[in-house]
Amino acid sequence: MLRFITARLLQAVLVLLTTITITFFLIRMAPGSPFMEERNYTPETIARLNKHYGFDQPLHIQYFRYLGRAVRGDLGPSTTYANRTVNDVIAEAFPESLELGFYALLLAFLVGTGAGVAASLRPNSARDYGVMGFAMTGICLPSFVLGPVLILIFAVGLGWLQPSGWHLPSDRILPTITLASAYIAYIARLTRGSMLETWPQDYIRTARAKGLSELRVTLRHALRNAILPIVSFLGPAAAGLITGSFVVETIFHIPGLGRQFVQSAFNRDYSLVLGLVAFYAAIIVIFNTAVDIALSVLDPRIRRRAA
Repeated sequence: MLRFITARLLQAVLVLLTTITITFFLIRMAPGSPFMEERNYTPETIARLNKHYGFDQPLHIQYFRYLGRAVRGDLGPSTTYANRTVNDVIAEAFPESLELGFYALLLAFLVGTGAGVAASLRPNSARDYGVMGFAMTGICLPSFVLGPVLILIFAVGLGWLQPSGWHLPSDRILPTITLASAYIAYIARLTRGSMLETWPQDYIRTARAKGLSELRVTLRHALRNAILPIVSFLGPAAAGLITGSFVVETIFHIPGLGRQFVQSAFNRDYSLVLGLVAFYAAIIVIFNTAVDIALSVLDPRIRRRAA
Protein backbone atom coordinates (compact mmCIF):
# COMPACT_ATOMS: atom_id res chain seq x y z
CA MET A 1 0.00 0.00 0.00
CA LEU A 2 2.88 2.37 0.82
CA ARG A 3 4.50 1.72 -2.57
CA PHE A 4 1.14 2.32 -4.28
CA ILE A 5 0.71 5.70 -2.55
CA THR A 6 4.33 6.68 -3.25
CA ALA A 7 3.92 5.94 -6.95
CA ARG A 8 0.75 8.04 -7.12
CA LEU A 9 2.45 10.97 -5.36
CA LEU A 10 5.43 10.86 -7.74
CA GLN A 11 3.03 10.88 -10.69
CA ALA A 12 1.23 13.86 -9.15
CA VAL A 13 4.48 15.84 -8.88
CA LEU A 14 5.33 15.06 -12.50
CA VAL A 15 1.88 16.18 -13.69
CA LEU A 16 2.13 19.46 -11.75
CA LEU A 17 5.60 20.21 -13.08
CA THR A 18 4.54 19.50 -16.67
CA THR A 19 1.41 21.65 -16.35
CA ILE A 20 3.30 24.60 -14.88
CA THR A 21 6.04 24.37 -17.52
CA ILE A 22 3.67 24.27 -20.48
CA THR A 23 1.50 27.08 -19.11
CA PHE A 24 4.49 29.29 -18.28
CA PHE A 25 5.84 29.28 -21.83
CA LEU A 26 2.42 29.38 -23.53
CA ILE A 27 1.29 32.57 -21.79
CA ARG A 28 4.61 34.22 -22.66
CA MET A 29 4.02 33.35 -26.33
CA ALA A 30 0.53 34.92 -26.34
CA PRO A 31 0.25 38.41 -27.86
CA GLY A 32 0.12 41.38 -25.52
CA SER A 33 1.65 41.96 -22.11
CA PRO A 34 0.49 42.84 -18.57
CA PHE A 35 1.23 46.49 -19.36
CA MET A 36 -0.69 46.98 -22.58
CA GLU A 37 -0.68 50.16 -24.59
CA GLU A 38 -4.34 50.97 -23.85
CA ARG A 39 -3.36 51.62 -20.24
CA ASN A 40 -1.41 54.66 -21.46
CA TYR A 41 1.88 53.74 -19.79
CA THR A 42 4.97 55.58 -20.94
CA PRO A 43 7.95 53.50 -22.15
CA GLU A 44 9.87 54.51 -19.03
CA THR A 45 7.04 53.34 -16.78
CA ILE A 46 6.75 50.04 -18.64
CA ALA A 47 10.51 49.50 -18.29
CA ARG A 48 10.33 50.13 -14.52
CA LEU A 49 7.35 47.80 -14.18
CA ASN A 50 9.08 45.03 -16.12
CA LYS A 51 12.12 45.38 -13.89
CA HIS A 52 9.98 45.39 -10.75
CA TYR A 53 8.18 42.18 -11.69
CA GLY A 54 11.27 40.54 -13.21
CA PHE A 55 9.92 40.45 -16.76
CA ASP A 56 13.15 41.97 -18.09
CA GLN A 57 15.11 38.85 -17.17
CA PRO A 58 15.75 36.04 -19.69
CA LEU A 59 12.85 33.63 -19.95
CA HIS A 60 14.67 30.64 -18.48
CA ILE A 61 15.69 32.66 -15.43
CA GLN A 62 12.09 33.76 -14.91
CA TYR A 63 11.00 30.13 -15.19
CA PHE A 64 13.41 28.76 -12.59
CA ARG A 65 12.73 31.68 -10.25
CA TYR A 66 9.02 30.96 -10.48
CA LEU A 67 9.58 27.27 -9.75
CA GLY A 68 11.67 28.18 -6.72
CA ARG A 69 8.92 30.43 -5.36
CA ALA A 70 6.18 27.91 -6.20
CA VAL A 71 7.94 25.17 -4.23
CA ARG A 72 7.81 27.47 -1.20
CA GLY A 73 4.11 28.17 -1.84
CA ASP A 74 4.65 31.69 -3.20
CA LEU A 75 2.77 32.17 -6.50
CA GLY A 76 4.06 35.69 -7.04
CA PRO A 77 2.51 39.16 -7.18
CA SER A 78 -0.49 40.06 -9.30
CA THR A 79 -0.04 42.76 -11.92
CA THR A 80 -3.78 43.47 -11.96
CA TYR A 81 -4.35 44.09 -8.25
CA ALA A 82 -1.94 46.54 -6.63
CA ASN A 83 -0.20 45.34 -3.46
CA ARG A 84 -1.86 41.90 -3.67
CA THR A 85 -0.29 38.54 -4.36
CA VAL A 86 -1.78 35.61 -6.25
CA ASN A 87 -2.02 33.79 -2.91
CA ASP A 88 -4.24 36.59 -1.57
CA VAL A 89 -6.54 36.43 -4.60
CA ILE A 90 -6.87 32.64 -4.33
CA ALA A 91 -7.48 32.76 -0.58
CA GLU A 92 -10.28 35.30 -1.09
CA ALA A 93 -12.01 33.72 -4.10
CA PHE A 94 -11.54 29.98 -3.56
CA PRO A 95 -14.13 29.56 -0.74
CA GLU A 96 -16.92 30.63 -3.12
CA SER A 97 -15.79 28.20 -5.84
CA LEU A 98 -15.36 25.43 -3.29
CA GLU A 99 -18.84 26.01 -1.87
CA LEU A 100 -20.43 26.04 -5.31
CA GLY A 101 -18.53 22.90 -6.33
CA PHE A 102 -19.54 21.08 -3.15
CA TYR A 103 -23.23 21.85 -3.64
CA ALA A 104 -23.08 20.83 -7.30
CA LEU A 105 -21.23 17.58 -6.53
CA LEU A 106 -23.69 16.68 -3.77
CA LEU A 107 -26.67 17.38 -6.02
CA ALA A 108 -25.14 15.45 -8.92
CA PHE A 109 -24.34 12.44 -6.74
CA LEU A 110 -27.73 12.24 -5.04
CA VAL A 111 -29.87 12.88 -8.11
CA GLY A 112 -27.65 10.93 -10.51
CA THR A 113 -27.38 7.88 -8.26
CA GLY A 114 -31.09 7.88 -7.51
CA ALA A 115 -31.98 8.23 -11.17
CA GLY A 116 -29.60 5.43 -12.17
CA VAL A 117 -30.96 3.05 -9.53
CA ALA A 118 -34.57 3.84 -10.45
CA ALA A 119 -33.85 3.24 -14.13
CA SER A 120 -32.06 -0.06 -13.46
CA LEU A 121 -35.00 -1.51 -11.53
CA ARG A 122 -37.09 -1.61 -14.73
CA PRO A 123 -34.66 -1.69 -17.69
CA ASN A 124 -35.99 -0.80 -21.13
CA SER A 125 -39.28 0.37 -19.65
CA ALA A 126 -41.04 3.70 -19.89
CA ARG A 127 -39.58 4.70 -16.52
CA ASP A 128 -36.08 3.77 -17.67
CA TYR A 129 -36.36 5.81 -20.86
CA GLY A 130 -38.03 8.72 -19.09
CA VAL A 131 -35.52 8.97 -16.24
CA MET A 132 -32.47 8.63 -18.46
CA GLY A 133 -33.91 10.97 -21.06
CA PHE A 134 -34.50 13.65 -18.43
CA ALA A 135 -30.98 13.15 -17.04
CA MET A 136 -29.48 13.48 -20.51
CA THR A 137 -30.91 16.98 -20.92
CA GLY A 138 -28.05 18.18 -18.73
CA ILE A 139 -25.56 17.17 -21.40
CA CYS A 140 -27.67 18.48 -24.27
CA LEU A 141 -28.01 21.92 -22.63
CA PRO A 142 -24.58 23.47 -21.95
CA SER A 143 -24.17 25.71 -18.93
CA PHE A 144 -24.03 28.92 -20.99
CA VAL A 145 -27.52 28.05 -22.30
CA LEU A 146 -29.06 26.49 -19.19
CA GLY A 147 -27.97 29.31 -16.88
CA PRO A 148 -29.69 32.15 -18.77
CA VAL A 149 -32.78 29.96 -19.30
CA LEU A 150 -33.08 29.35 -15.54
CA ILE A 151 -32.62 33.07 -14.90
CA LEU A 152 -35.36 33.95 -17.38
CA ILE A 153 -37.79 31.45 -15.85
CA PHE A 154 -37.19 31.63 -12.10
CA ALA A 155 -35.74 35.14 -11.68
CA VAL A 156 -37.23 37.31 -14.41
CA GLY A 157 -40.46 35.42 -15.11
CA LEU A 158 -41.56 34.05 -11.73
CA GLY A 159 -39.48 36.33 -9.51
CA TRP A 160 -38.70 33.56 -7.05
CA LEU A 161 -34.90 33.92 -7.05
CA GLN A 162 -32.25 36.56 -7.62
CA PRO A 163 -30.66 36.55 -11.09
CA SER A 164 -27.12 37.02 -9.77
CA GLY A 165 -25.08 37.41 -6.60
CA TRP A 166 -23.78 35.20 -3.82
CA HIS A 167 -25.28 36.70 -0.68
CA LEU A 168 -28.48 34.82 0.28
CA PRO A 169 -28.85 31.03 0.66
CA SER A 170 -31.32 31.11 -2.24
CA ASP A 171 -28.59 32.53 -4.48
CA ARG A 172 -26.96 29.08 -4.49
CA ILE A 173 -29.89 27.29 -6.15
CA LEU A 174 -29.63 28.34 -9.80
CA PRO A 175 -25.80 28.18 -10.07
CA THR A 176 -25.78 24.76 -8.40
CA ILE A 177 -28.37 23.32 -10.78
CA THR A 178 -26.59 24.83 -13.78
CA LEU A 179 -23.19 23.43 -12.79
CA ALA A 180 -24.44 19.99 -11.70
CA SER A 181 -26.76 19.27 -14.63
CA ALA A 182 -24.18 17.63 -16.90
CA TYR A 183 -22.68 15.51 -14.12
CA ILE A 184 -26.11 14.23 -13.11
CA ALA A 185 -26.41 12.55 -16.49
CA TYR A 186 -22.94 10.99 -16.29
CA ILE A 187 -23.49 9.60 -12.80
CA ALA A 188 -26.97 8.34 -13.72
CA ARG A 189 -25.67 6.42 -16.72
CA LEU A 190 -22.76 4.98 -14.72
CA THR A 191 -25.09 3.91 -11.92
CA ARG A 192 -27.59 2.32 -14.29
CA GLY A 193 -24.94 0.35 -16.16
CA SER A 194 -23.21 -0.81 -12.99
CA MET A 195 -26.50 -1.83 -11.35
CA LEU A 196 -27.56 -3.82 -14.42
CA GLU A 197 -24.31 -5.78 -14.15
CA THR A 198 -24.89 -6.36 -10.44
CA TRP A 199 -28.50 -7.60 -10.47
CA PRO A 200 -27.76 -11.06 -12.05
CA GLN A 201 -24.99 -11.85 -9.53
CA ASP A 202 -25.36 -14.87 -7.24
CA TYR A 203 -25.15 -12.92 -3.99
CA ILE A 204 -28.13 -10.78 -5.07
CA ARG A 205 -30.24 -13.90 -5.67
CA THR A 206 -29.06 -15.27 -2.31
CA ALA A 207 -30.05 -12.06 -0.52
CA ARG A 208 -33.52 -12.21 -2.08
CA ALA A 209 -33.84 -15.89 -1.22
CA LYS A 210 -33.21 -15.04 2.43
CA GLY A 211 -36.34 -12.90 2.38
CA LEU A 212 -34.66 -9.50 2.55
CA SER A 213 -36.72 -6.54 1.42
CA GLU A 214 -36.07 -5.14 -2.05
CA LEU A 215 -34.94 -1.83 -0.53
CA ARG A 216 -32.34 -3.58 1.63
CA VAL A 217 -31.14 -5.71 -1.27
CA THR A 218 -30.76 -2.60 -3.41
CA LEU A 219 -28.99 -0.37 -0.89
CA ARG A 220 -26.95 -2.81 1.16
CA HIS A 221 -25.96 -5.40 -1.42
CA ALA A 222 -26.38 -4.18 -4.99
CA LEU A 223 -25.51 -0.50 -4.66
CA ARG A 224 -22.62 -1.19 -2.31
CA ASN A 225 -20.76 -3.09 -5.02
CA ALA A 226 -22.08 -1.12 -7.98
CA ILE A 227 -20.84 2.16 -6.56
CA LEU A 228 -17.16 1.51 -7.33
CA PRO A 229 -17.29 3.01 -10.87
CA ILE A 230 -19.12 6.00 -9.43
CA VAL A 231 -16.42 6.54 -6.79
CA SER A 232 -13.75 6.45 -9.50
CA PHE A 233 -15.71 9.10 -11.43
CA LEU A 234 -16.23 11.37 -8.41
CA GLY A 235 -12.56 12.39 -8.30
CA PRO A 236 -12.44 13.93 -11.77
CA ALA A 237 -16.02 15.14 -11.32
CA ALA A 238 -15.22 16.97 -8.08
CA ALA A 239 -12.14 18.55 -9.61
CA GLY A 240 -14.11 19.47 -12.74
CA LEU A 241 -16.93 21.04 -10.75
CA ILE A 242 -14.58 23.14 -8.65
CA THR A 243 -12.27 24.18 -11.47
CA GLY A 244 -14.73 24.26 -14.36
CA SER A 245 -17.14 26.88 -13.10
CA PHE A 246 -15.81 29.71 -15.30
CA VAL A 247 -19.01 30.15 -17.27
CA VAL A 248 -21.35 29.65 -14.31
CA GLU A 249 -19.51 32.13 -12.10
CA THR A 250 -19.50 34.69 -14.90
CA ILE A 251 -23.21 34.24 -15.67
CA PHE A 252 -24.32 34.56 -12.04
CA HIS A 253 -21.62 37.09 -11.02
CA ILE A 254 -20.11 34.85 -8.36
CA PRO A 255 -16.79 36.19 -7.00
CA GLY A 256 -15.00 32.86 -7.34
CA LEU A 257 -11.80 31.62 -8.94
CA GLY A 258 -13.44 31.00 -12.30
CA ARG A 259 -14.34 34.64 -12.70
CA GLN A 260 -10.87 35.67 -11.55
CA PHE A 261 -9.33 33.38 -14.16
CA VAL A 262 -11.33 34.94 -16.98
CA GLN A 263 -10.44 38.47 -15.86
CA SER A 264 -6.76 37.62 -15.44
CA ALA A 265 -6.65 36.24 -18.99
CA PHE A 266 -8.11 39.46 -20.38
CA ASN A 267 -5.66 41.55 -18.31
CA ARG A 268 -2.62 39.44 -19.37
CA ASP A 269 -1.82 38.91 -15.70
CA TYR A 270 0.93 36.31 -16.12
CA SER A 271 1.36 35.54 -12.44
CA LEU A 272 -2.36 35.21 -11.74
CA VAL A 273 -3.05 33.03 -14.80
CA LEU A 274 -0.12 30.76 -14.02
CA GLY A 275 -0.95 30.64 -10.31
CA LEU A 276 -4.58 29.71 -10.96
CA VAL A 277 -3.60 27.03 -13.48
CA ALA A 278 -1.12 25.57 -10.97
CA PHE A 279 -3.74 25.72 -8.22
CA TYR A 280 -6.36 24.06 -10.42
CA ALA A 281 -3.87 21.37 -11.45
CA ALA A 282 -3.05 20.72 -7.80
CA ILE A 283 -6.74 20.30 -6.98
CA ILE A 284 -7.25 17.87 -9.85
CA VAL A 285 -4.19 15.85 -8.89
CA ILE A 286 -5.22 15.73 -5.23
CA PHE A 287 -8.73 14.53 -6.03
CA ASN A 288 -7.55 11.92 -8.52
CA THR A 289 -4.89 10.63 -6.14
CA ALA A 290 -7.41 10.46 -3.28
CA VAL A 291 -9.82 8.49 -5.47
CA ASP A 292 -7.08 6.06 -6.53
CA ILE A 293 -6.19 5.45 -2.90
CA ALA A 294 -9.84 5.06 -1.90
CA LEU A 295 -10.45 2.56 -4.70
CA SER A 296 -7.38 0.58 -3.71
CA VAL A 297 -8.77 0.35 -0.18
CA LEU A 298 -12.23 -0.68 -1.38
CA ASP A 299 -10.95 -3.13 -3.99
CA PRO A 300 -7.67 -4.95 -3.18
CA ARG A 301 -7.46 -6.16 -6.79
CA ILE A 302 -6.57 -2.63 -7.90
CA ARG A 303 -3.76 -2.50 -5.37
CA ARG A 304 -2.39 -5.85 -6.51
CA ARG A 305 -2.53 -4.84 -10.18
CA ALA A 306 -0.70 -1.58 -9.40
CA ALA A 307 1.97 -3.49 -7.46
